[in-house]
Amino acid sequence: MQTDLLTEARRQAEICNACRYCEGYCSVFPALHRERAFSDGDLTQLANLCHNCRGCYYACQYTAPHEFDLNLPKALAELRQDSWKDHAWPRGFAHLFDRSGGAIAIGLVLGFALLFAAAQLLQPASGDGFYAYMSHTLMVAIFAPAFVLPLLALAVSLRRYWRTVDGPRVALADIGAAMRSAGQMKNLAGGHGDGCNFEDEDRFTHARRHAHQAVLFGFLLCFASTSSGTVLHYLFALEAPYAWYSLPKLLGVPGGVLLCIGSAWLAWLKTKADPNLGAADAWGGEMAFVLLLFAVGFTGLALYALTGTGAVGWMLPLHLGAVLTLFLLTPYSKMAHGFYRMTALTKEAATQARG
Repeated sequence: MQTDLLTEARRQAEICNACRYCEGYCSVFPALHRERAFSDGDLTQLANLCHNCRGCYYACQYTAPHEFDLNLPKALAELRQDSWKDHAWPRGFAHLFDRSGGAIAIGLVLGFALLFAAAQLLQPASGDGFYAYMSHTLMVAIFAPAFVLPLLALAVSLRRYWRTVDGPRVALADIGAAMRSAGQMKNLAGGHGDGCNFEDEDRFTHARRHAHQAVLFGFLLCFASTSSGTVLHYLFALEAPYAWYSLPKLLGVPGGVLLCIGSAWLAWLKTKADPNLGAADAWGGEMAFVLLLFAVGFTGLALYALTGTGAVGWMLPLHLGAVLTLFLLTPYSKMAHGFYRMTALTKEAATQARG
């Protein structure tokens, strides 16, 4: 499968390299036009630079029914999905989520929720807020490895990717440039800053860009909320629950709201987009991941709203089950794309810096 995808991506890249009509559209085309021939690593790098905005497809004069039958967004999307599986560690888990993403996500969330509900039978002798239902020690014992082990798997996967694309040595400036590009979603702004054509070929829009930004910054705020709570707990001996004006709440509530808005927005946009311009076989897994993000944000906000009521006893296991599922699936779901894309953007920044 990988060989067929590489062959088709190479054919289309060579035609695009001769045409050069889309030169200013996104990071893909300057990188593509630097090459005279395309190695497997070059094509893998191009695929992970692509944000699937689809503007190049709608501008192209060589799409079907032309005999060249170009569909570069689809070719790169399929190669990109396959590259994540090819570099994933352990490889045995790589294909599971694409095949039955929705069933796996729902099954894991509910399964973990039942386990957390059962764990409440071991209620601590004392504790406030969530800790009246489940001890802090138990939560740490479960979530610390669930956070660290997926990061380890991703680190191994990205190292494999870096070797495949022949990644150069990078400087802090290269990482900074990649982070600015990712934060601005620069490659979803279109070649002239008018946006992209993800959901409508005749309409330039920044909707997908803004939805991605809502998810990104919502997730980062939620992570910062958890991190600030950890600092308060271990360094200042200030234990949860925290007041509404505390740093964990001031970061976490807006983060949860942004995560819900962004993920729901992305799911809606995905239903409007042409599946033939992406990796159609991965559509279900991608949608399942987006809805899982929404579930994490929504159950977190609901848990906060229900604080002090008896409903916490069943909402807490549901929220923890969603979070644990998200963590464990990170290296094998669409969540991995953010890490690969950052790596690809870093490699592109380093290549540009060195001429």
